Amino acid sequence: MSTNEITGAEIFVRCLMEENVEYIFGYPGGAVIGVYDAMHDMSNIRHILTRHEQGAVHAAEGYAKATGKVGVVIVTSGPGATNTVTGIADAHMDSVPLVVFTGQVATNLIGNDAFQEADIIGITRSITKHNFLVTDVRDLAWTIKAAFYIASTGRPGPVVVDMPKDVMASTASFSYPKEVKLRGYRPFYFGHMGQINKAVEIINSSKKPVLYVGGGVINSNAAKEVYNLAKKLNAPVAMTLMGLGSVPGDDRLSLGMLGMHGTWFSNMAVDQCDCLIAIGARFDDRVTGNPRMFSPNSRKVHIDIDPSQISKNVKVDVPIVGDVRHVLERLTPLVQPLETTQWLAQIDEWKKEHPLRYENGPEIRAQYIIEKIYELTDGQAVVTADVGQNQMWAAQFYGFKNPRSFLTSGGLGTMGFSFPAAIGAAFGVTDRPVFCINGDGGIQMNIQELTTAVGNNLPIKIIVLDNGYLGMVRQWQDLFYKKRYSHVSLGSNPDFAKIADAFGAKGLVTDKTDEVVPILKEALKINDRPVLIDFKTTTEDNVFPMIPSGKTVAQMIDYPKSVEELKMSKSRVEASK
Repeated sequence: MSTNEITGAEIFVRCLMEENVEYIFGYPGGAVIGVYDAMHDMSNIRHILTRHEQGAVHAAEGYAKATGKVGVVIVTSGPGATNTVTGIADAHMDSVPLVVFTGQVATNLIGNDAFQEADIIGITRSITKHNFLVTDVRDLAWTIKAAFYIASTGRPGPVVVDMPKDVMASTASFSYPKEVKLRGYRPFYFGHMGQINKAVEIINSSKKPVLYVGGGVINSNAAKEVYNLAKKLNAPVAMTLMGLGSVPGDDRLSLGMLGMHGTWFSNMAVDQCDCLIAIGARFDDRVTGNPRMFSPNSRKVHIDIDPSQISKNVKVDVPIVGDVRHVLERLTPLVQPLETTQWLAQIDEWKKEHPLRYENGPEIRAQYIIEKIYELTDGQAVVTADVGQNQMWAAQFYGFKNPRSFLTSGGLGTMGFSFPAAIGAAFGVTDRPVFCINGDGGIQMNIQELTTAVGNNLPIKIIVLDNGYLGMVRQWQDLFYKKRYSHVSLGSNPDFAKIADAFGAKGLVTDKTDEVVPILKEALKINDRPVLIDFKTTTEDNVFPMIPSGKTVAQMIDYPKSVEELKMSKSRVEASK
């Protein structure tokens, strides 16, 4: 070995330092043991040992979503690599910038069914933005630079770098490129001025505009630009699950979330508007319902950095391909303030007639818990939510005031996401409380990460909305399958508070509404370890409003004022089948 050559494992560490990586989430194993040896003396990068590889990827997602930086993961070959697949798929669906390093058997053993071998390149080809198999140590530095570049530019996403054991033990001189150029990969950021001018004409002639804002706004750090456009147009803003926080939830122009479990007034505004400005959103099925009947009377402008999303699900009138922040910087000065007084008055009337609501009582309601968390944190917490009813209630009742405050699994709907994501967020954001909202089903999917949170003294507030069911599946069985509750009961749940105590966290439990606020205040005072609160909530509550899958706004079910009203709503949906 030449005196100026270092091993691939050492090159790996040097590359991470060049990328200013702060944290790497991982789990060691045989194929990466040499890499871990090189990582032993890292001083500028902190390795976070999770207790499962899926937990590592979700933690990296939480870090990336909360900070806007690239999340980094390292795992071993075979089962270590395959355990990352769900997290990688989740990041791919939600456009989360990740670089996942996987160990691999030696190059001469690839394809021989060697011990702990898996074709992770083949497995992840459809769920990554790109992936690499490094077969020559001299290519390693360039590949890592390319991986970070691809993950973080254009529409963000996960990139896998597969590293055979012998390559990482080989030597080469180290030189880290300042930039990489990839044939065929040139993200377009600024939008075509001809298309922008067409959009301006449509916007300026509208009477009832709505901004439809998605996760691309968060990824682009364009919340300020969206708010500036909304204020100039005096136009209301409907946000997707991934776009919440783009406009402060307590602002008059905020319509909250739209879609299947969006607010009544948000869905009505989108349905009745004459100009729909889609910004960093992809018209997914949970937003549109029946796409042929989505916002039927509007002319549609669509701004997105990914050209493959334009008119993919809903045909639009003016597509603008570009980064939403840069496009809005060009578009906003060209639009005129609109006279929307009557339009906003109509929306205010809808808000008054159909607010988000629930009936409080002696049994704890999940919605009440979310509201009280909002009040006690003044809407400034970072909130992670799992998937199901807990996710929808968090989206509805926590009035997110800031971008990068709501971290959840949108496109893939991954149960078990929220807790490890909260761990990643807690590393990335240290000046705001981190609340992790779970159902009693989802918390059990990655509960082993309590060790990770306790070992790192992370003051995460883990909220378990414990209703004894897989709540969203039960809701569908209630509404559409004649209450035939098939295998959704979680009657054998463990004592979550005792589990928390056993891991070294603080476990609390209550089933009384009047204890909700005191117990939340107690949790907020504990700052040296995680706190898990097991809230025993009412068992058969449903999330409303609801637009049944594939249906339209006309078939939306609002929160029923009576049992008879609910029966009428269900009958209307049944009749439309």
